[in-house]
Amino acid sequence: MQHARMTGGSSVWERIRRNWGLYLLMVPAIAIFICFTYMPMYGVIIAFKDFRPAQGIWGSRWVGLKYFERYFDSYMFTNTIINTLVISLYTLVVTFPLPILLALMCNQMYAKRFKKVFQVSTYLPHFISTVVMCGMIIMFLSPSSGVIPRILGIAGIKMGDLMGNANAFSSIYVWSEVWQHVGWDSIMYIAALSSVDPQLYEAAEVDGANKWQKILAIDIPMLVPTMVTLFILRCGSLLGVGFEKVYLLQNDLNIAKSEIISTYLYKMGLKSNQYSYSAAIGLFNNVVNFVILILVNQISKSIGDTSLF
Repeated sequence: MQHARMTGGSSVWERIRRNWGLYLLMVPAIAIFICFTYMPMYGVIIAFKDFRPAQGIWGSRWVGLKYFERYFDSYMFTNTIINTLVISLYTLVVTFPLPILLALMCNQMYAKRFKKVFQVSTYLPHFISTVVMCGMIIMFLSPSSGVIPRILGIAGIKMGDLMGNANAFSSIYVWSEVWQHVGWDSIMYIAALSSVDPQLYEAAEVDGANKWQKILAIDIPMLVPTMVTLFILRCGSLLGVGFEKVYLLQNDLNIAKSEIISTYLYKMGLKSNQYSYSAAIGLFNNVVNFVILILVNQISKSIGDTSLF
């Protein structure tokens, strides 16, 4: 046993010595990851302290769960949780299946030039920055000068001020996400379909299978592992709705439905200088996301063979 351990250890060092150049290339990335991801994690203890910048993290008074209780007792707790879940679940229900459908559709395109043009046109919106995207949404939906209200007005349809309608906020957020990211998200599924053995399709044609039957019997089973993995990852960020887009689209008229955990955390932490309170909210958010990730992963492992760990 000891000899095996020594042999295993020596083989590891032998591989490192033989490929030292490749490991050297990893050093900057590992150093950045440690400095900006792991080292700052000790600062999470300010969620349990009455943090004062002048006293520092260790000099500030310990208050335990005071700020967690304050958040749980606040009326903003229910409001931010509900708004975050509504937007997150709405986004998951809409944007998770659409990339799969788009990938299946692209896989059925046989005109290579048209297929390339179609794929590129669906990928391009992904590269638009969030600031520009939000500016476009506000400009297009403006009731006075927006393109969409004017087009609908020609057809005799009065749209109204959607950006000032709190109930319309989640739909604006989700369907703009669809336009911007669905094409890019389909790349994973297209890559999975590209690895399907062509002989499977030929065998299905010999058996008399049509396109729909080949999709159901070959394509979808091939996508299941990728689908499950991405679904687990999406569930792991269920309360992690993106801050930038929500904050940029937020205004006084729609804030009742657009105030989510991340925007409330930003306002409390950086605008109101309530550092311990915002740290407690952020820690609660991350712990819930982690628990959901573990639960969904365990359910996936118990039902099927696909899981993250």
